[in-house]
Amino acid sequence: MIHENKMSASLNTSGLILQQNKTNIEEETYMSRYTGPSWKLSRRLGISLSGNGKELEKRPYAPGQHGPNQRKKLTEYGMQLQEKQKLRHTYGVNERQFRTLFDRAGKMPGKHGENFMILLETRLDNIVYRLGLARTRRGARQLVNHGHVMVDGKRVDIPSFRLKAGQEISLREKSQNLDVVNESMEINNFVPEYLTFDADNKVGTFVRNPERGELAAEINEALIVEYYSR
Repeated sequence: MIHENKMSASLNTSGLILQQNKTNIEEETYMSRYTGPSWKLSRRLGISLSGNGKELEKRPYAPGQHGPNQRKKLTEYGMQLQEKQKLRHTYGVNERQFRTLFDRAGKMPGKHGENFMILLETRLDNIVYRLGLARTRRGARQLVNHGHVMVDGKRVDIPSFRLKAGQEISLREKSQNLDVVNESMEINNFVPEYLTFDADNKVGTFVRNPERGELAAEINEALIVEYYSR
């Protein structure tokens, strides 16, 4: 009888551990940054995460066997969730960072949704991408993480660093001739008006906060505000 009780207790403990591990894995997956195939994710969300639109040129539908023939109508909650995922994956941030910025935007004067998008847009990794120093935001984040980027002459290796008007973005001297940077600059032909860029010296300036009309038109930020207000 005692032996049976010990076995039962052991099984219960094992079950609890397995359940806890499963919960931890689910939470880690939910909270972590997506590192899977970006093209599949772009097609699933219906938005180009690379910014060049190539993911949707040949197959502008969700991946999978039934992708071209899907007629599923999203619920109101489904539309809100999809819009949130579109914006979150566009900037490549995890859920915790995303929600933190959303809450911060709610404490700022003005429209909550617009403020939120501006906070995302003024991240250092995004500005490095906007200046054309990297072909993708993921590539820009790597440049920052690896210590190649400076702000006002000081090295900054935090991708989420928020830029302020007048700050200067440049590369460290030893990073000036990186192949990935030169290749990116060759194909980039657009710099937003809220930035200036000296291509010869690879130096950019964050002139001002962007206006809503300069940000992604395909994002309906009101749905994201509704999602978090449930």
